[in-house]
Amino acid sequence: MKVKLILPALAEAESPFWRPIKYSLFPPLGLATLAAYLSPDDEIDLQDQHVEVLNLDDAPDLVLIQVYITNAYRAYRIADQYRQKGAYVILGGLHVTSLPDEALPHADTIFTGPGEETFPRFLEDFKKGVPKMIYHSSIRTLQKIPPIRRDLIKRNRYLVPNSIVVTRGCPHHCAFCYKDAFFEGGKGFYTQLVDDALAEIERLPGRHLYFLDDHLLGNAKFATSLFEGMKGMNRVFQAAATVDSVLRGDLIEKAARAGLRSLFVGFETFSPENLKQGNKKQNLEKDYVQAVNRLHSLGIMINGSFVFGLDDDDRDVFKRTVDWGVNNAITTATFHILTPYPGTRLYKSMEQQGRILTKNWDQYDTRQVVYQTTGLTAAELKDGYDWAYQSFYSWSNIFKSSFSHNALKHQLKHLLYAGGWKKFEPLWNFLIKTRNLNHMLPLLESILSKVKEKKTDLHTHVHIPATNKA
Repeated sequence: MKVKLILPALAEAESPFWRPIKYSLFPPLGLATLAAYLSPDDEIDLQDQHVEVLNLDDAPDLVLIQVYITNAYRAYRIADQYRQKGAYVILGGLHVTSLPDEALPHADTIFTGPGEETFPRFLEDFKKGVPKMIYHSSIRTLQKIPPIRRDLIKRNRYLVPNSIVVTRGCPHHCAFCYKDAFFEGGKGFYTQLVDDALAEIERLPGRHLYFLDDHLLGNAKFATSLFEGMKGMNRVFQAAATVDSVLRGDLIEKAARAGLRSLFVGFETFSPENLKQGNKKQNLEKDYVQAVNRLHSLGIMINGSFVFGLDDDDRDVFKRTVDWGVNNAITTATFHILTPYPGTRLYKSMEQQGRILTKNWDQYDTRQVVYQTTGLTAAELKDGYDWAYQSFYSWSNIFKSSFSHNALKHQLKHLLYAGGWKKFEPLWNFLIKTRNLNHMLPLLESILSKVKEKKTDLHTHVHIPATNKA
């Protein structure tokens, strides 16, 4: 059987502000995971439109397309084209789970929720000639899943081919997050067996890993065993976790000893009212600066996530946020305009209030305003968002933030990482076009090498304005 797995390009990946490097970071791991359930005799083609031109002139028997909100319209067009040619088309992913009735007319079968249990069930039905129209995941387990088909991934087209996911979901329930909708009807957070996770890590070449888990520290028992097993592997890795998990116990120290060198942290906002609106309870009454200092004391760089446009924001929120990030030596920052994704609590609330301005999913890219704002006009929100990126990544702020570290090696790492990520676009574009992107991995591994800061007072505070907003 000829099988085609497709990740269509996100709409924002082809905008005038497209940064090719941003969409050449990680391979489509979800599709490669499902490919492991196919027969060794199947002829499989895995294509990612972010790094290659899609070949739509072929004639596969089975087509599986992964659908996110801003590639939905493109995914539907591709699905319609293959169905007209006689292929059996499957659609799955976050957007399909949120809006199954929208996706169903474009597919022979749709999947809602994760596919580790439902995809093999579909394959059995398909071979018998009795596939169902809808498969919904209710059994949630990562036990006995086959090894990911990494042989299908075109490694040289990605900066971080060694991406890995060892958990699913998140133990928290933020109002603006897709997770609750995607995992509805079963466990919302669960892990691999530690031995299986370590075996997957062993299969990956080189030193660098990027854990794409929503919250790698979400299960302390699992994470402790994982990090213990990783000691001695000589790995350096990046991951995501919460402020709360950084502050609690000594799990972050165990992660650092295992090779954690960079962490994505969802600060989002400093306003308690905004945190309540976003149901981000895990951040309430948490000391952000203490978390930052603890990470820096371990030599861990920080990618801080911040959301603009929550109801308690005002016109000064952009400068306060950038100043806080620079003064606290956040290595990189990811800014977002609040986006009410379908299926989330935030979307349902705003829809009930009549605040949803458009259902053009191409605009739901966290860069555009798609809802009725309060406190800020839509123009103020968009302009402030754009300004925040320009200001945070100005050379003056990159240098200021870099030299805030008390270890020379950390200063250089910060400067190289932040400057390299944002200031060398022509070089990234050249490497992408010549398909030499992963030749930069040794440099990335070098930047992520171990550094130990001098001990600092973890309770030291950088001044936050009295409004308690950021």
